[in-house]
Amino acid sequence: MELSSISSQVSSQASAQIAAQMSLLLLRKTLELQASSITGLVQAAAPPGASGNPPHLGNSIDVMA
Repeated sequence: MELSSISSQVSSQASAQIAAQMSLLLLRKTLELQASSITGLVQAAAPPGASGNPPHLGNSIDVMA
C-alpha cells in the first residue's frame, strides 16, 4: 500500500466518524425538543374532572324512549 492511499482511508474514516457523531447529536437534540413539546402539551391539557358541569350530570342514563 502506498502512503497516499493509507492517508486517504484514514481521512475518509475520520470524516465518516464525525458525520456519525453529528447525526447522533442532531437526533438527541430532536428528541429533547419533542419531549419538551409533549410536556408542554400535557401540562396545558385540562384535567378530566375540571369541567363546569354540575356533579349530578352524567350519573344515569335514561333508556326509555
